Order: sequence, then structure tokens, then C-alpha cells
Amino acid sequence: MPVERSAGAVVYRLERGEPVYLLLHYGAGHWDFPKGKIEKGEEIPDTARREIREETGIEEIEFDSAFKTTIKYFFRREGETVFKTVVFLLAKTAEKKVALSSEHTGYEWLPCEKAMERLTYKTARDVLVKADGFLAKGRSAGPGR
Repeated sequence: MPVERSAGAVVYRLERGEPVYLLLHYGAGHWDFPKGKIEKGEEIPDTARREIREETGIEEIEFDSAFKTTIKYFFRREGETVFKTVVFLLAKTAEKKVALSSEHTGYEWLPCEKAMERLTYKTARDVLVKADGFLAKGRSAGPGR
């Protein structure tokens, strides 16, 4: 069985002190986070940074090295079952403007509750719950955490 490894990120920016998350509408019809295949010689943060840049045009991001989560699933491609793992990092940006790649038809910056409603897959919602919970702990710790 073929195995595919990808990496991506939950991209967020702060709006009035609260995170809003970037969701992409893929041409296939689903809403998800930026992600893509890990290329030969790339480390996970390299792939996530490249995919964010290619899919959104966002250049200025800062990863939180304390957050990393992985999802695993199976999908079918050309009649064959593929096992896929995707590692998600957490990426903060101050950029609001998004320049979509040709594989996307739209995007939205949404607060967690609205993003949960928009995301297509349960695995993506699970990733968002973890990321938002991680950020909430940091916000509740206050300055100098």
C-alpha cells in the first residue's frame, strides 16, 4: 500500500486579541488548512512554510515550536488505497491578505466556532480544537507566561 507524508499548518492571526484561523476552500469542494506533500530533503517546518507560501502567498509566519499534531487516514487514488499522515504545526502571521493558488477557490479568516462549522472533515476539526486549546492556555496565562 502506498504511503504519503504531508505537512501543513493551522495559520492564525490575532484580531482584537483573539485568534482567527485561515481556512482554504479547495477546488475539490472541501474546506481545510494549507498542507502538502513533504518533498525529498525537506523537514516538516520547511514543507509547511512552502505550502503556506504557495497556497496563500503569506510569507511572514512564525511557528510555535511547542505545538505539533498528526492525523492519519486512508484515501483512494486511481483505484488504490493510500495511507496518509499529515503533521500540522501552528503558524502565526500578521498578514491578512491572501493570494490563492490555482488549487483553491476561496478562503476565510474565521474565529474558532465559525471555523469548526466550515471545516469539512472531522480530522481537521480535531486539529483546530487542539490548536485553539493550545492558544487559549497561552492567552489565559497572560503576559510573561
